[in-house]
Amino acid sequence: MADVHNPATRSKNMRAIGTRDTAIEKRLSALLTSSGFNFTVQDPTLAGRPDFVLADYRCIIFTHGCFWHHHDCYLFKVPATRTAFWLEKIGKNALRDARDIAQLVEGGWRVMVVWECALRGKRKLTDEVLVERLEEWICAGSGSAQIDTQGISPLKVTSPPRTQ
Repeated sequence: MADVHNPATRSKNMRAIGTRDTAIEKRLSALLTSSGFNFTVQDPTLAGRPDFVLADYRCIIFTHGCFWHHHDCYLFKVPATRTAFWLEKIGKNALRDARDIAQLVEGGWRVMVVWECALRGKRKLTDEVLVERLEEWICAGSGSAQIDTQGISPLKVTSPPRTQ
């Protein structure tokens, strides 16, 4: 299937995709703020430039788009055009995520990944459920986890092979 846009239009559209202050980041920020948590955003000194850093709790929260970070959910669809390119790009994103999370955990941080599907779409979790899960994890003081449409589950942290 051919792309519906010419290369210049496609390039313009892709450049417009933001890397900070996305809709899902804004929603999560509002939930954390309303729950009384203090946090900083996009800390460049930490691996992966985490979306939210709750230093008082040694917690880091990433908001991951299901497409860009390859979440196995209904929001992820393999592109019909330039499939090999996109699968390689998304695969590299997932490897980088694993590397960054492993580095953060090794540094004594707990990491939470909140997937886009938990924050938007037809199966999103309610604000009340999200806040309950976040508070439960933040205050628990142990382990890394993820939140998606199924709720909260442990986050498998693996150290990917080091590149030289």
